[in-house]
Amino acid sequence: MSRSDGNDSYSIGNSPRGVEKKLDISFRWLTLALAITIGLILISIAIIITIGAWPAIKEFNFTFFNNSNWNPVENKYGVIAVVYGTLVSSLIALIIAIPLGVGAAVFLSEDFLPEEIRTILVFLVELLAAIPSVVYGLWGIFVLIPLTKSFGTWLNANFGWFPLFSTPPTGPGMLPAGIILAIMILPIIIAISRDSLASLPPDLRQASLGLGATRWETIFRVLIPAAISGIVGGIMLALGRAMGETMAATMIIGNSNNLNISILAPANTIASLIANQFAEASGLQVSALMYAGLVLMILTLIVNIGAEYIVNQVKARYE
Repeated sequence: MSRSDGNDSYSIGNSPRGVEKKLDISFRWLTLALAITIGLILISIAIIITIGAWPAIKEFNFTFFNNSNWNPVENKYGVIAVVYGTLVSSLIALIIAIPLGVGAAVFLSEDFLPEEIRTILVFLVELLAAIPSVVYGLWGIFVLIPLTKSFGTWLNANFGWFPLFSTPPTGPGMLPAGIILAIMILPIIIAISRDSLASLPPDLRQASLGLGATRWETIFRVLIPAAISGIVGGIMLALGRAMGETMAATMIIGNSNNLNISILAPANTIASLIANQFAEASGLQVSALMYAGLVLMILTLIVNIGAEYIVNQVKARYE
C-alpha cells in the first residue's frame, strides 16, 4: 500500500514507524541469541569441567566430601577442609562488608554531604576495585596479619573456650583472609546498592516524608525494601567474588588442608588449592582439582538460587 503526492511517494514499510518496528524485532532476536549464547557457554564450561573431573568422581565418589586428606603421593584426596575454608572466609567477608557496604551506599545516595564531597568519595570507592589482588595480598601480609594476630591473641586468651577461637593465631589464617576479602568486595556492594537506591523514583521518598515518616524511617522502611532486589544482587555478586578470589586469599589464608574449625588457624580455599597445585599436577591429581572446581561451581549455583529465593520472599512481603 502506498500513497503518492506529487513527486514524493511513501510506503508503510519504509516509514519511520516501520523501520522502528523492524529494529525492535531485530533487537529482540539479538538479545535472545545473546542470552542463549551465555547459557550455552555456561553449560559448556560445566560439561568440560565434569569430563575432566570424571576419573576422580569414579574413584572417590562421595568420599571426596567427607575427608580432608589431600595427598598427591598416595593419590588420596578430599575437599571438606577447603570447602569449609571457602564458605567460612566468604561468610566472614559478608558479615563485615554488608553493613559497611549498604551503609556507605545509603550515605552516598542521600544528601548527607555536599555533591562535591560525595563525588570524591564515590571515586575513592571505585578506586578500591581497581587495586590488583596481589597488592591487597602484600598489604595483608605486612599490615593486616600483624594487626589480626594481636586481636586474635586477645580473642584466644578471653574466648578460647569457644570453638571458633580455640587456637592461638600463628599469622596467616582464616580471619585475616576474611577481612581482606571484605575489603575487596566492598566496592561491588557499595556501587550496586547505591545505583539501586539512586534509581528509585523521587515520589517514593517524598510520599513517605509527606505521610510523617522521619528521614531514617523512610530509608529503612521504604527505600531499602524498595531497592532490596538490587542490593541482594550486589551482595550475591560480591559473594561470588569472595568465593572465587585466588591471589589475595592464597597469600594470606595459610594454605593448610587440615580441617580446623577455628578462624584463627591457617586454612585453605578451593580457588587457592587449584591455583597452588594445578601447574604441577598430573594424572589423578588434575582430575581431583577439576572435581574441586566443579564443587565450587555447584556452591555458587546454590548461593544464587538461595539469593533468588530471598529476593522473591522480600518482594512478596512488601507488595
